[in-house]
Amino acid sequence: MPRVKKQNPFAARKRQKRENGPPQPDRRALPYEEIKRDNAFFIKYYDLQKICSTEDEWVQFLTSIRDNLPTTFRVTGFKDEAKALLAIIESQLFTEYVRAVAELHQKPPEEVERPLCLPWYPNGLAYQLHLTRKDIRRSEPLYRLHNFLIVETTAGGISRQEAVSMIPPIVLDVKPTDKVLDMCAAPGSKTAQLIEALHASPEEHKIPPGFVLANDVDNNRCYMLVHQAKRLNSPCLLVTNHDSSAFPNLLTTQPDGSQAILKFDKILCDVPCSGDGTLRKNPDIWLKWNLAQAYNLHGIQYRIVRRGAEMLEVGGRLVYSTCSLNPIENEAVLQRILKDADGALELVDAGHLVPGLKYKPGMTDWKLATKEVDQVFANFDEVPESLHTIIRPGMFPLPAEEMDKIGLEKCIRVLPHLQDSGGFFVAVLEKRRQLAFEKNDVKELVAQTQKANEADTTAKEPQLDEEGKPIEEKSVPWGPQRKRRRLHGYKEDPYVFFGENDADYLAIKEFYQLDGSLNQRCLLTRCLTDKKKNIYYCSDVIRDLVLNNEHNIKIINTGVKTFVRCENRHTVHPYRLAQEGLQTSNAFMGANRRIEVERDDLVLLLNCTDPTKPPSTHELKQETQQRCKELGVGSCILKYVDERFTLFVVGWRGTSSLRAYVHKDETIHILRLLGADLTKFETNKYEEARAAAAAAVLAATDAAKEADESSESGEGAAAAAFAGGLETETEVTAES
Repeated sequence: MPRVKKQNPFAARKRQKRENGPPQPDRRALPYEEIKRDNAFFIKYYDLQKICSTEDEWVQFLTSIRDNLPTTFRVTGFKDEAKALLAIIESQLFTEYVRAVAELHQKPPEEVERPLCLPWYPNGLAYQLHLTRKDIRRSEPLYRLHNFLIVETTAGGISRQEAVSMIPPIVLDVKPTDKVLDMCAAPGSKTAQLIEALHASPEEHKIPPGFVLANDVDNNRCYMLVHQAKRLNSPCLLVTNHDSSAFPNLLTTQPDGSQAILKFDKILCDVPCSGDGTLRKNPDIWLKWNLAQAYNLHGIQYRIVRRGAEMLEVGGRLVYSTCSLNPIENEAVLQRILKDADGALELVDAGHLVPGLKYKPGMTDWKLATKEVDQVFANFDEVPESLHTIIRPGMFPLPAEEMDKIGLEKCIRVLPHLQDSGGFFVAVLEKRRQLAFEKNDVKELVAQTQKANEADTTAKEPQLDEEGKPIEEKSVPWGPQRKRRRLHGYKEDPYVFFGENDADYLAIKEFYQLDGSLNQRCLLTRCLTDKKKNIYYCSDVIRDLVLNNEHNIKIINTGVKTFVRCENRHTVHPYRLAQEGLQTSNAFMGANRRIEVERDDLVLLLNCTDPTKPPSTHELKQETQQRCKELGVGSCILKYVDERFTLFVVGWRGTSSLRAYVHKDETIHILRLLGADLTKFETNKYEEARAAAAAAVLAATDAAKEADESSESGEGAAAAAFAGGLETETEVTAES
């Protein structure tokens, strides 16, 4: 008997309703409706809180928050070429910007307002453009600016980031020696800032002694975080996937070999929030904003900052931030953790770290209300019993004498109208002593780790084939698309570190004359096979973290790609250098695989976009040709020295050729620094669209013409056949 397929009752009802109801218009054919930037509950609630000191300022606030957000970006500060790129931006790019904006708005160039250098961002490396994201994406006169932002972001030269979002990493004040935790890191723009601060002294540290551990609870967003942070190619980054409010204690190895619980010097808690400070960027929040969001988030926000305070080293600094204006998510959370800490945490003023930033002090008095803001409560006694599970006593402001002691006015409240930005809240806490509720049982943690290691060792016993030989595991490429999906995300590939006297390392060391200070045990692969494909490098402290804690927490990614297997019939050595890891590996490379090139040579090599036709060595300068003769086939480092910066690029020495081995976007970045012509790389998507449309019309015209000709020839054939038939019939009749 055939199996009867079960019907989905919900789908059936939906189908029936669609069939019986009036016809629905095709929404895709309708024009896009602009979101109405208004919400009565939002306006009523913040008017009640008196977040603005005067009525005029309140009007300015409402006008500003309904406007679109200007675009901001910052130059990656730790790179050697940052000043040179900044000079190009301030001259060439902004000249083009003024011309394009003048054309866009049909006004004289002298009336165009130039981009604003953010006065509070260190070293003048951040700029605000008086254009929205929509302006840049959809305006043909601005296509060169759009191309620049895309290319330089991908190459790691700049980062596009909302201005107020840059504040928390600045006031965290990270040093190269700091152990840093970013508890809610995705999508990763603040993490990138933390990495930049960690690498701020390259002349002092080949590899920074500190590290950044970036965590997020959302598995999918962790991959977005990896993509964002990987542009900076740091070996001092570890990405994990865990609930921040229940983040586990991690083990670290002490200099004497003993194990201890890891405490962080700097912690960033940029917690999940209602996001009403981003209304200018995300206007859809106007449609769904209500107070229930803040009430629901208060608890998780408190648990995250509490867990962060537990993991903070005594004397360390924690920054709490949200993109919300609501005191329930901001001051109420802080007063609660400060009260529970009982003097172990202190709120400090960090305004001196952002000179020139306009902001309001933290609030010391606020009121709570129902979802519709039709009932207002000054204290918990006024709250009806039906709301006791939603509105909690800790959400109300403390008595005045207690409030004076904790100093909430030291918080930073940025409102949109103060400097044409988004809204943001930032507070800086420092730890004076251990917390009473802090758990630091290292023996129990070590025992748990050992038990997990033993279980894992048992599970990893090799499978044998019929002949009793171990079956080699298949190597699976990194990335979610090839991994087995599990309940809590993808199963990650293993982290396999090199052992002593690894054959591949010894061959690499000999070929590239590696410095003995490079710790081979910090090299790793992501597969268990003997034939390694990609080799990554991480710092000593990251290696220690992975080995001690891979069973306590899910590790998503670490290490920077340094060597890649690249075998062909001409190669002497099977591994080439990776441009991603050259920033790190260059410091350990010997002189035997280096070629110093002049500007014209480097421009020639970078302009070759066809890998099958690399430039012949005979096209290069005489000195470069001579150095190429001394080099065998294989990977090499191309060095270019300018009075402003020094560039290192991965190259490939062929049997009679030399080429640069870099990604297209980084190629454009380097050519821009060299002042070369970028015309061949400029793409005008509007011209391409017009050309494609014209080609489509031409193709349609040709197809119609062919159809007409075919039809005419068919009619002619039919007429001829008809005439032939008549003639035959006449002949037959005559014979009869």
